[in-house]
Amino acid sequence: MTTTPEPAGGRRPRPTRHRGPVMLRGGEPDPQTVGTTTDQRLLDRRGPADWVHTDPWRVLRIQSEFVEGFGLLAELPKAVSVFGSARTKPDDPYYAAGVEIGAALARAGYAVITGGGPGAMEAANRGACEAEGLSVGLGIELPFEQELNEWVDVGIAFRYFFVRKTMFVKYAQAFVILPGGFGTLDELFESLTLVQTRKVTRFPVILYGSAYWSGLIDWIRATMVPAGTINQADLDLFTVTDDVEEVLALIKAADVGRDPGDGGGGMRAPRDSGPVDD
Repeated sequence: MTTTPEPAGGRRPRPTRHRGPVMLRGGEPDPQTVGTTTDQRLLDRRGPADWVHTDPWRVLRIQSEFVEGFGLLAELPKAVSVFGSARTKPDDPYYAAGVEIGAALARAGYAVITGGGPGAMEAANRGACEAEGLSVGLGIELPFEQELNEWVDVGIAFRYFFVRKTMFVKYAQAFVILPGGFGTLDELFESLTLVQTRKVTRFPVILYGSAYWSGLIDWIRATMVPAGTINQADLDLFTVTDDVEEVLALIKAADVGRDPGDGGGGMRAPRDSGPVDD
């Protein structure tokens, strides 16, 4: 601790102390830190460990997850995120469709990004891997153990859902959504919300499997549009198909409207669909 020299105006000098890059004047110094440095306090004593469970420390963990994810995925080629149920069995027709979609995307030059789990995610990773494309898995820490599936070439497991979701959106040029449960619906509606509110530049959101999705789409059309909670034009934010070739055609068409050098995101200048929701 030092004392600030007395200024010309005659103001009473105040004690000055430093805490790292921060300078503090006035008040009483902490007797535990007087005469020590930050390095010394770090190395001399271990101290309590309960701080690792507090929110400020979690902020650093969250930051580190973003850094790790951005660092791993920044050099990905153009990519498509494929979502679907972890419960889809290998003998399910939608598992076969996932393999076909993953392979078709890989042959067209797209990396395939999934949640890295079993079921439909495994199917898409498997198709990409067998077609000698790049297969990416973005896992999540769950109460029950779940390893990344064996078809993942590049994988990372996240603690926080919102960090993982950012990676799905940031590094994809389209979403392909196979039949799935609440997690799949979460990804579907979050992607539509981001597109509808123009938080991301528009890219194709493709629902594969009309028999599975038709009831939900009918409800959206018959209930939400008449109620005015969405606009009629918002129905154009997604496409329902049973054709893998149409999936590829929609994604390739979006590439035509993409700025040169833009490795992700989607078509620029989305059409005006009316007021956005909060």
